[in-house]
This record gives sequence, C-alpha cells and structure tokens, in this order.
Amino acid sequence: MNLYETDQLLSEYLLFHYGKDEEVLPHEFGPKSALNFPMRCVSELLPLSKRDKFKSAVDIGCAVGRSSFELARYCDKVVGIDYSAKFIEAAKKIQQHGRLPFSYIEEGKRMHHSNAVAPEDIDRSRVSFEVGDALCIPEELNGADLVLAGNLICRLPAPAQFLLRLSTLLQSGGIFILASPYTWLEAFTPLKNWLGSKDAHDISAFQAIQQILAPHFELLGMRELPFLIREHSRKYQWSISHGSVWRRK
Repeated sequence: MNLYETDQLLSEYLLFHYGKDEEVLPHEFGPKSALNFPMRCVSELLPLSKRDKFKSAVDIGCAVGRSSFELARYCDKVVGIDYSAKFIEAAKKIQQHGRLPFSYIEEGKRMHHSNAVAPEDIDRSRVSFEVGDALCIPEELNGADLVLAGNLICRLPAPAQFLLRLSTLLQSGGIFILASPYTWLEAFTPLKNWLGSKDAHDISAFQAIQQILAPHFELLGMRELPFLIREHSRKYQWSISHGSVWRRK
C-alpha cells in the first residue's frame, strides 16, 4: 500500500501543516525553530526573490495544502498538486470549509482530536487543488510566475526530469523555490537517479542541482529550514531542509 494514502500519514501531515505549536511540541524544551515548516517555506524563502506579487503559482507536492494557502498571500491564483489522492481530498475540504476535523496519536491507541484550520486572513478562493504527478505536469500550467517544490525531489523516481521541466513550466523571470533535505532512499528513487551522493566521491545533491538548472536559472539565495514531524508525543523526526530560490533567465 502507498504510504501516502494511509490514515496515519494523513494525520501526521495534517498536524505537521496545521497543528498549533503546543499540539506539535507540547514540551517546554525542543526545537521550536522547526515548527510551521510549510508556512516558512514561503515566508522565509520568497523574500529572497525580491518580489512580493505574482499572478500564478504552482505548489508541486503540496501534501495537505498549508504552503498553497500561504502562497495565496502573494499570488492571484495558486494550484496545489500532489500525488496522494487522500492528501488532496483533505486539502480540498479545508479550502471549501475552512477547516477539517482530524485526530492524531498521543500514545498507542490514545488519540487527540483537533481541527486543521486555514488562516482566516487568506482568500481561499485563490487556491485550488488537484491530484497530479510531478513528472507529468499538465502543459496548461506552463508560464507560471512562481513554482514551489517543498520536500519533494527526494521522493521522486526521476528528480532530474522534474527539474528540467521547469524551464517550460516557468515564464521568463519566474521564480522557483526549492526545499529538500536530500534524503535519498531507493524505495522512492532508484540509485542511478539520485542527484549526486551516489558514492563517497560523488558531488553533493545541490551541486548536481546547480548543474541542471544553470543553463536556464540564476540562483538568488539560500537558507536552511529545519522542520519537525511529530509521530506521537514522545517521538519526532527533526530534519533540515536546504532552501534555495532561483530566477528563470
């Protein structure tokens, strides 16, 4: 079964995207700077583009949609795309109703009930969601002003193919925001398709990305983005995503 179609992962991602700080990290200690990652992908990386207004944006690998709503602060139209039908169904419900009840694990079978709530100051009518494959993005989305790929490329079977598609997906002067912890796993990406890091002497993932994007893109800036995924009240995944912002030449 596809991991991203399970109730457990849906619950974890709804908490990751919409959980209150005290729900995600109910301890006085802990990496509080790693909270609210989907929002920070936009709020901390977009300023590096030196732009604050866009006509259209595509959020590829949007999961349950929090980053797509954040993009709507700056974009007239946002399309969120994810391969998981379960994630997109949840995102659509939040877009339509402003909230979605869900439960997350406290310990064992003990659950806590909460609500995934879209920010009230965001115009949700600017956002739409659809199931889609990052390697088969519809041509009608070509010419976007902004593309966001948050924690996506190391879950693709062919990440280089996705990066090469950006030269037509984005219009001239368009902005590409990339964030990834470069967690390569053969369960998702065949070793031959990893971006660098195939052996001890290989170049890094970011060096490989630079080589792919250099003909069509200019690097505008970079930032480290820690993030925290809660599995239950005493187990977490703490990771560091590498954020970079690029302009289409």
